[in-house]
Amino acid sequence: MPVQFLLNMLIAVLWVMLKDEDSFELDTFAGGFLLGLVIIFLMHRFFGTPFYLKRAYSMLKLFLIFNYELWTSSLIIMKQILIPGVTFEPGTFSYQTKLKSEWEITSLALLLMLTPGSTVLRISPEGNEFFIHAMDMKKTKPMVLQSIQTYEKIILEVTRP
Repeated sequence: MPVQFLLNMLIAVLWVMLKDEDSFELDTFAGGFLLGLVIIFLMHRFFGTPFYLKRAYSMLKLFLIFNYELWTSSLIIMKQILIPGVTFEPGTFSYQTKLKSEWEITSLALLLMLTPGSTVLRISPEGNEFFIHAMDMKKTKPMVLQSIQTYEKIILEVTRP
């Protein structure tokens, strides 16, 4: 992936030099970058790796999914806290993950801790089981499980080609 990006930048710089303008023009560089994208896309199978914008798209998708989960869970937690008389049952549960690398497990744990209503209490020494605290076992546990599965899928898209 980094080789494809660097080659794309080289094509853009060469395009600027070949245009032989008096000063550096950003639109010329952008045109060269787009031309480089087309060239790299047509030749990416020779690199032996997927096209590098596919991973960038997955990273953007992870960012957007995290923001959506953050907003929806924040609204639910605010509702539980602000409405008087609502009772909730906090509790813990475990979850077996299919993620393998340390980066993937750490990313999932951080995404879960940043999402309101759930906290990762412990990760097993093998790294395949999370012990999670949920604010309300009846309402938020199913949502946390759904979030975990969504996060796992998108983290696998980002980390594995």
